[in-house]
Amino acid sequence: MSATIDKTIPYLEYIKDALSALPDYVDTSKKSFWVSLFAIAFNPTAWNIVARNEYRNKTITAIFGGNTRYGCYFLAFMIFSFGMLRDSLYKFALSEQPTTPLLSEPYATRLPIALFLAGQLFVVTSTWALGVTGTFLGDYFGILMDHRVEGFPFNVLRDPMYVGSTMCFAATSLWYESPAGLLITLYVYIVYIIALRFEGPFTDAIYSKRAADALTEKSK
Repeated sequence: MSATIDKTIPYLEYIKDALSALPDYVDTSKKSFWVSLFAIAFNPTAWNIVARNEYRNKTITAIFGGNTRYGCYFLAFMIFSFGMLRDSLYKFALSEQPTTPLLSEPYATRLPIALFLAGQLFVVTSTWALGVTGTFLGDYFGILMDHRVEGFPFNVLRDPMYVGSTMCFAATSLWYESPAGLLITLYVYIVYIIALRFEGPFTDAIYSKRAADALTEKSK
């Protein structure tokens, strides 16, 4: 038992040293740091709330005279715009954070580029495969897909858009040599996991309801 404890102590000391050094690399006194965290959490939270309200009350559809596609395109524009704002706030937050070499050359240049390109590949191909309405919560407007998308990148990852986005955050952190950026990237990953726990089951329920309605209609 004591041998196990002795082996564990170096790891505990390493964690302790890492935590004690955290203030040197993450400046939590900067307002931009907290604004970036807020923007990252706001986006998926807000869109899930708005989309669920749309599914139940058709609020946005009513604004556009009952045209569900116009309503969905409007929401898509808002999601995309706030996403760009979130990314800008993130980069500004990194500009006010301490930097330190995270990787040696040539990896300090090549790895962020490769990671960013791979992340963008997942995001862009996901959007292409799903289309505008499939990407931007068209299900909640009643615009359902005929079948589940199973081609690339969905045959590689279950949630390629969220994974790709997280990869881009990580790549940006490495490019700007920002430990705070890596911490924020971990936060992004956690936010996405939580968002998926709400978004996934609700979307599945929408399609299950369609299947049940189709069976009921067929049995008449």
